[in-house]
Amino acid sequence: MSSDQLGALQARLQPFFPGLLGIRLTSAEPDRVTAELTVRDDLCTVPGVLHGGAIMAFADTLGAVGTVLNLPEGAGTTTIESKTNFFAPGVAGTTITAECIPLHRGRRTQTWQTSIRNPEGRLIAVVTQTQMVLAP
Repeated sequence: MSSDQLGALQARLQPFFPGLLGIRLTSAEPDRVTAELTVRDDLCTVPGVLHGGAIMAFADTLGAVGTVLNLPEGAGTTTIESKTNFFAPGVAGTTITAECIPLHRGRRTQTWQTSIRNPEGRLIAVVTQTQMVLAP
């Protein structure tokens, strides 16, 4: 995807919840989506620890983007299942990164797995989600 196309996709997300979270797409292709998120205090639960829901929303956004890049013309998508394993905290003041890859891309559903890491590369969480493909 060109930088102009990536910018247009980012602009599409900006007015909605992903924009509120501060998700920044770094690449978006049909086989891989990557992004980063700065862990701000207002996204934390206990002081300095990123809220689990923010982690899940970060991953959900990437899975949706990946699905959209694989949809037939006019189709839509919605998340129908999501599972998260947490391994380490996201720490306030750092920027975490995520990589989302497809596990299954069918006609009616797509399943994506997102690995989220801290700046040192330590795995924070793995999210597996299923997106339903909505007919036009």
